[in-house]
Amino acid sequence: MTADQLGEDLPLYPVGVVADRIGVPTATLRSWNQRYGIGPAGHDPGRHRLYTEADIAAVRRMQQMIDQGASARSAARAAMTFHLTDSSALLAAVFALDGPTAGLVVEQSLRERGVIDTWDSMLRPAFGALSALQAEGADCLDVEHLLSRVSTRALQRIPAPSTWSDSADVTILACCDGEAHTLALEALAAALGQSGCAAVMLGASVPAAAITTALARLPAVRAVVLWSHRPSTADVTGVRTLAAAGVVVMVAGPGWDGVRLGRRVGRLATLSAAVERLSPTQSA
Repeated sequence: MTADQLGEDLPLYPVGVVADRIGVPTATLRSWNQRYGIGPAGHDPGRHRLYTEADIAAVRRMQQMIDQGASARSAARAAMTFHLTDSSALLAAVFALDGPTAGLVVEQSLRERGVIDTWDSMLRPAFGALSALQAEGADCLDVEHLLSRVSTRALQRIPAPSTWSDSADVTILACCDGEAHTLALEALAAALGQSGCAAVMLGASVPAAAITTALARLPAVRAVVLWSHRPSTADVTGVRTLAAAGVVVMVAGPGWDGVRLGRRVGRLATLSAAVERLSPTQSA
């Protein structure tokens, strides 16, 4: 990524200044630049390599990931990924364990760009980068947990639609019994709220019997969405029980991959598709 691409032409720093700021030897910085492309994108013979603030941020992230146990190659790849996505500032904050700043980054994006764009362009890439680092052996589970927490809190601040009423068609969102990964459903609840659709988020590890009870409390239910992150929590029996009760059931999450549920059960693959499918103008 060049300075022109980031809109940051000035200031520019020689490699020695960058080495002093980050605590990485100049020889290492030159090696990273030549081998992995971390740092200035262009270099004319006989002239010094000059780093922008964005270049320095990428170098710092690479060093942080190496300190966490990642190899230089995988850390460079992840640092460049951060550099090329909207997740850069967010990841920098969570790697510093700066929860307040990370939360502000997410909240600003939600206000300016909406839930779906924030999810697709910022949050999913950030979690994907952390997963890739952990697969390479980096110890950043603490960072992932902090990112999940600040993202959940920001999403929960999205207001429910003002048209909510006792007669509104409601979508019930629940994680399958034993499933603790709630973030994707929090994003769906927030996206539905921004679209003016009423949703009730029941949270993690919800037995099918509890969902049946919830159905009795609501006058009109559009659909029930069940999330499973792992195959071990994909509650096929619960899905069939709810479908037999006459409610529209939809499933989401990688835990359902390869599971046969029949034609009556819908599958939601992306956040935007889920919002479109669950909107009042679409038939469930």
